[in-house]
Amino acid sequence: MINQPKMILADEPTGNLDSDTTEQIYDLLREINKKFKTTFIIITHDRHIAEKADRIVEIKDGRINLDITK
Repeated sequence: MINQPKMILADEPTGNLDSDTTEQIYDLLREINKKFKTTFIIITHDRHIAEKADRIVEIKDGRINLDITK
């Protein structure tokens, strides 16, 4: 974060967290996104987190199964 990267790849950033901490982390990522214009690519199995994203790309069996932009 120190170098203000344009893009961050986050693999299950909330995978082992309780629901309150998950919300705090998501809010922090969103704040960084807005303040520094950082793009986050978040890989997650948590549908609740995915539904908050600006874009959802679902991959199934190695192929794009769903691509939704809000």
